[in-house]
Amino acid sequence: MRPKSFRNPWAHDEHGFSEILRWKLGLPPLEKPLFPDAPDTPAARSPLNPQDIATRPTEGWQISWLGHASFLLQGAGVSLLVDPVFSNHCTPLPLPSLRRLSPPPCGLQDLPQIHAVLLTHSHYDHLDLPTLRRLGRHLPLYVPEGHAEWLRRKGFKEVTEIPWFETRQITTGLNLTATPAQHFSARSLWDKNLAHWCGWLLDGASCKLWHAGDSGYCEVFREIGERFGPIDFGMIPIGAYQPRHIMRSMHLNPEEAAQVFLETRCRRAVAMHWGTFRLTDEPLGEPPLRLASALEKHGIATDDFIIGAIGQSWHIQPVAEVCDHR
Repeated sequence: MRPKSFRNPWAHDEHGFSEILRWKLGLPPLEKPLFPDAPDTPAARSPLNPQDIATRPTEGWQISWLGHASFLLQGAGVSLLVDPVFSNHCTPLPLPSLRRLSPPPCGLQDLPQIHAVLLTHSHYDHLDLPTLRRLGRHLPLYVPEGHAEWLRRKGFKEVTEIPWFETRQITTGLNLTATPAQHFSARSLWDKNLAHWCGWLLDGASCKLWHAGDSGYCEVFREIGERFGPIDFGMIPIGAYQPRHIMRSMHLNPEEAAQVFLETRCRRAVAMHWGTFRLTDEPLGEPPLRLASALEKHGIATDDFIIGAIGQSWHIQPVAEVCDHR
């Protein structure tokens, strides 16, 4: 039987409303950025030419970063979207503080035919109802546990829930597994953790792709690497980490992202969840600087863990070679 609510099985910090309120009011404890001279500017943007995504590769995968945690994945005979957010705000109300700072690299009308959408959790910067409605209520949605009933009430016809470490077949030769993450869910004050959260592992076209979702650092990443590694291409979050005493349990910082790259045995990865929305206190341009420093410390090549531009695409060959598509 599915639980009525969900929790993280690992020890981690819990923060109440009062701590969140103190942070939002600018009260101590305050943190200074590690790179105080980091530019407070959004991620670079490279417009995505509709012709470049009109057809799927005949082998391997083409992966396009659409900003924040949104990706277009094309391969194995399908085109998939992960956490598509094309709205100008990632809140229920259009608050100026949470407006989109870098526009999507293309319009929804420029996308190829989409076969399914993968959603990692219910937060507004990952589950964007206006975008889903524009894509069409007929599209198959793959979600963690606890989302299906709510989405069906919103008019979506085909919703498949997948528990952690369970696998479903999207199409012949393409399997989707929900991987654990340390996070939480909520779309209001009254529904915290009533739905689960996850990452996604795609196995098809002789490649393994992994979208981490949102997560704090925990022991499960080593288990993901042991079960599924090596992973040909990962999408790993590096932003929304400050103030650390609050964000540690829910968001990786860049140094932890580098460790996750190693523990999950990623051959290649791209940094995500930065430079699109201002969710937390660090300068918008600090995450890639800290990641570059962490990669150097671990001896990870910048061609292996990529800091890309919004709209950039990568072609993942079955032999796990990655080349810049643009």
